[in-house]
Amino acid sequence: KKDIPAVNFIIHEIHCRRNIEICPYCSDSIPKSEMKNHIESEHVQVTCKCRMKMESSLLKDHEASSCPLRPVLCQFCDIQLAFDKLQEHELYCGARTEPCGRCGRHVLLRELQQHPRVCG
Repeated sequence: KKDIPAVNFIIHEIHCRRNIEICPYCSDSIPKSEMKNHIESEHVQVTCKCRMKMESSLLKDHEASSCPLRPVLCQFCDIQLAFDKLQEHELYCGARTEPCGRCGRHVLLRELQQHPRVCG
């Protein structure tokens, strides 16, 4: 899958046929001696803690960005919880109040950032 000078092409092709395989899953060029290891480390099916099955190479990205059980922080209290619990928690948590440092009124946490615009 690379440009090879025409003078070297035959030697290169012989070398590749002897030493390189194309992975049947990702189509990458892999040395034959490493193919078994490549398949086991990149393409074996694993199960995430959310019970979703995927190739092991995709697990890290899944856990970081799309797993419903990935840890996230509440914007109001900084407690860590699972992403699928965040919305319910923030509805409750944002309904708590804090006194405004300027006007002394009790303000909902979810409205605290906008409050300075209307604060008397």
